[in-house]
Amino acid sequence: MKIHTIHSAAVALLLAAMASGPALASGNHAGGHTHGTTDKAYGTPGAAANVGRTITVDMTDNMRFAPSSIRVKTGETVRFVVKNSGQVRHEFSLGTQRELAEHAAAMKKFPDMEHDEPNMVSLPPGGQGEVIWQFSKAGKVDFACLQPGHFEAGMKGQVSVTR
Repeated sequence: MKIHTIHSAAVALLLAAMASGPALASGNHAGGHTHGTTDKAYGTPGAAANVGRTITVDMTDNMRFAPSSIRVKTGETVRFVVKNSGQVRHEFSLGTQRELAEHAAAMKKFPDMEHDEPNMVSLPPGGQGEVIWQFSKAGKVDFACLQPGHFEAGMKGQVSVTR
């Protein structure tokens, strides 16, 4: 009887471990980077069909964005066409100051981290990509390059969202 009880408990533990495996594996910074939800306090991923304006953003090796100051309206869906004119990898990442600082710190620990998030694009030298974002709340939304050392060197900008 004891063997049957031990066997049943072992099978139950094994099944529980197997069921939780995918949950434990998600969000691995070493192999990839996702946070599950795409809605943020400052907006949501936009639909290409709803784009009202396209803004080109250039990233350079002098650790600057051009433009670094952008104005949009609440509810506006913007396509950011992001170009890396530099000789090193750069990123365009929308977020709060806190989110960006935390992510920059994580990038120092995992510099080869890959991203799969709608509020950011990471580009090799000469690369081009896009972020489509709908700004849902008036206020300030920051953006930055989170490659190691770039955020600290001042590679930052800000979107002013007006009513």
